[in-house]
Amino acid sequence: MKWIVAAVFIWLAWHYLRPKPKQRVVTDEAEARSILGVDSSANADAIRSAHRRLIASVHPDRGGSTDLTRRVNAARDLLLKRSSR
Repeated sequence: MKWIVAAVFIWLAWHYLRPKPKQRVVTDEAEARSILGVDSSANADAIRSAHRRLIASVHPDRGGSTDLTRRVNAARDLLLKRSSR
């Protein structure tokens, strides 16, 4: 009986403490532009203002989700990195 309880405890610990799979982040520039709602001629200021406008509605503190916030931030970072080149 002790072995069964120990096995169940180990399984529960493994199930709840294992690393979660990585979320898919934005890697395509076209997808990043569609997420932020900017066109290909948008400069860094337009990208930042679109990010601010969108993050205000999807932030977890405002009832949004962490996944959406992560995707919006990744889109901003990708576009700003590409626009600085």
